[in-house]
Amino acid sequence: MSISSSDVSHIARLARLSITDKERDLFGSQLSDILTHIKKLEQLDTSGVEPTSHALLLENVDRADVVKGSLSEDEVLANAPDRHEGFYRVPKIIE
Repeated sequence: MSISSSDVSHIARLARLSITDKERDLFGSQLSDILTHIKKLEQLDTSGVEPTSHALLLENVDRADVVKGSLSEDEVLANAPDRHEGFYRVPKIIE
């Protein structure tokens, strides 16, 4: 499949890219090669292939949820430069 120069210009404009005439020719050739490859892939028989969301099997790498004790209010506020009634006090920045 061949991509015209005007198609490349249109795609570049949609992507808000400024390209030169030399780049337009190069990108047109590259896009044509990509579409030709996609056409070849469309001819493959994938009826026996199970759909996947990712090419590699992924495992959940999160740590296990374990209930632990939390810090006391005094421990949490121990390094606060200014505290008031169990909260951090910060300077007012909005009038």
